Amino acid sequence: MSAEAEDTKYLLALLDRPNEPIFLPKGDDGIIFGVPEDYLEDRFKGSEVTNRFSSSTSPQVALKKLPSLPDLDLPLKLSKRDLFSLFIPLHRRMAGRVVEVFMGMRNIKDFLTVASFCRENMNPQLFNYALSVALLHRPDTKDVEVPPLSDFFPDKFIDGSLLPRAREEAEFVSRGLETTPLEIPLDYTGTDLEPEHRVAYFREDLGINLHHWHWHLVYPFAGPTNVINKDRRGELFYYMHEQLLARYNAERLSNRLERTKRFLEWREPIPEGYFPKLDSLSGSRTWAARATNTILRDINRPGEQLSFEIQDLERWRNRLYEAVQTGRVIDNAGQLVQLNDTEGIDILGNLIEASDLTRNRNLYGDIHNLGHVAISLSHDPDHRHLETFSVMGDSATAMRDPIFYRWHAFIDDIFQDHKNTLSPYTAAQLDFNGVRVSRIQLTSPGLAENTFGTYWQKNDVNLVRGIDFSPRSNVFARFTHLQHVPFEYKITVNNSGQARQGTVRIFIAPEIDERGQPFLYDDQRKLMIELDKFTVNLQPNQNTITRRSNESSVTIPFERTFRDLNSVPSSQSGIAEFNYCGCGWPQHMLIPKGSPEGFRAVLFVMITNFQDDRVQDQGTVDTQCRKAISYCGVRDSRYPDRKAMGYPFDRVPRAGADTLQEFLTPNMNSQRVTIRFHDVIAPPGNVFIPGKGIQSSRDQQGSSKKGQGQQQRPKKPSGRN
Repeated sequence: MSAEAEDTKYLLALLDRPNEPIFLPKGDDGIIFGVPEDYLEDRFKGSEVTNRFSSSTSPQVALKKLPSLPDLDLPLKLSKRDLFSLFIPLHRRMAGRVVEVFMGMRNIKDFLTVASFCRENMNPQLFNYALSVALLHRPDTKDVEVPPLSDFFPDKFIDGSLLPRAREEAEFVSRGLETTPLEIPLDYTGTDLEPEHRVAYFREDLGINLHHWHWHLVYPFAGPTNVINKDRRGELFYYMHEQLLARYNAERLSNRLERTKRFLEWREPIPEGYFPKLDSLSGSRTWAARATNTILRDINRPGEQLSFEIQDLERWRNRLYEAVQTGRVIDNAGQLVQLNDTEGIDILGNLIEASDLTRNRNLYGDIHNLGHVAISLSHDPDHRHLETFSVMGDSATAMRDPIFYRWHAFIDDIFQDHKNTLSPYTAAQLDFNGVRVSRIQLTSPGLAENTFGTYWQKNDVNLVRGIDFSPRSNVFARFTHLQHVPFEYKITVNNSGQARQGTVRIFIAPEIDERGQPFLYDDQRKLMIELDKFTVNLQPNQNTITRRSNESSVTIPFERTFRDLNSVPSSQSGIAEFNYCGCGWPQHMLIPKGSPEGFRAVLFVMITNFQDDRVQDQGTVDTQCRKAISYCGVRDSRYPDRKAMGYPFDRVPRAGADTLQEFLTPNMNSQRVTIRFHDVIAPPGNVFIPGKGIQSSRDQQGSSKKGQGQQQRPKKPSGRN
């Protein structure tokens, strides 16, 4: 292994066991860091405790003291035991400063040294975030595999009552005893007496929450300009969250719930309560709950430099609505900036997200982030009870809370108001002359044609890297998540012209609303879920296009969402896929749950002219990292589609297109489909095939190697360290 590869391995080891001192063994190899004494916490300076580990036979890393350390005074003010939130402006500035320092280190050795100092002296959650962002963006580490946050902070993802048991299990395993995975009940946060609990399986899904966390690593709020200023970043903020809402609404309709109501009246009680059942490993307190009918109040918490009123949020809201209605915003220089058809959504996205790219924070405020903060501190707005924020205050946990979706329904409403000001696409603009989509077929093993199948699946997550101060033994948590039966599209296309390229766009949406009535097009288009987008070569006359479910441009494979560090590929191309490509929707949640009787939906396919879609001067594209481009873009490149995100459903319909069928042009087609949920649970390493029952995934033709979207059998506890 090269010296540079060794150093990057050491950088990853710094993430391990985040609350243990740096001189304790780190990583699977038990790496020992020899840190200059000046870099240690005061209580360890001059202590013999560090020497007890330096004589170990494990790999040793001797770090040399730098002539001087960068200015890290601001981020070091955050206590190690405090929770860290990207939504809090002070914490965001702290994180931006650390990212700036890490990105500025001239080589990996200096980067490793400064990171070691920060690892020992800084808040572990702040450190994990900043190091992960830097690893993703530094040219010399961007191919390093960044592990999922659940490896190191399982308290953000699993039932808190399991954490003490996990430490017990680690002790048993270290003594050679066989153990079984710790079962996480599917319904551990509530019962169906609370209607919102019917969709808890979606909100609390590990892969979904990791997706939200990883997206914010790829698109950080603050830091060096080259890190945050990515192509169409503001538009992607809009589109990724708009798709979250569309998917959530499909789950709600599948479970006989009405669509999400935007949270707009901030002085009225919030009817949805949420009790997360999460305990904090890094702090000394549990994650706060929010009682039913909580009312937002002004925030005044001097320790976090947080002071704002609900009236401030209302003022910013009104200014944003005024901006989209007038079609222009005022920038920091007092100049009018038009919200035009192309860049307008990107400008608005940066303004609402309020990253460092916002055009005028003084005028339009920090509404998205401080809305999260106001909700997350509604239980203790003035810190009189010494409470910290709830799950809405953390990008890794916010999607667990029902109010997240109501808040983002309000955020999306601003974007939709802007989109409503744009001219509808004409039939001529939508058409691809000479191309006709004549038929759409969906096939899935054991199911009738044009039927999706879903079921429950169990899988395991290893907690060994996140349970501090316990034996280094494999301890598994077993969770239950939604899964779908693999499927394949077969699309018949007639091309009356010469050979050419097209872009295939596939969406799905509910057909019936909560009242049992067919959707009008203007409502249905906002529920369209992007399933796939890819380029195809069209030959003259008839073409048959086939595409498997696991090839989706939206998702990342199961193994990449819940990967084990022991299974990281050795090739550089394989490693690259684990990194930026770790951003993406989880494959197992590609299709909504549906219902036992069959949930009615419509599958939509459109083919557009690739010559109109292709991006000029795209630069060098990392072909190894092209999964999940629809939600996450492409690393080091422009967004690979000139069309507006969500096209063709991002604008109001033209006159006379009141239904989806009336909206169609010849290069489009739709097919009624059914999503049928099967209330069975497949154990780890198994899949469910309707009509055949539960079978080993290894026995299925086209398992993971042939791309049928089935997961590998997870490792089981071996009784060994």
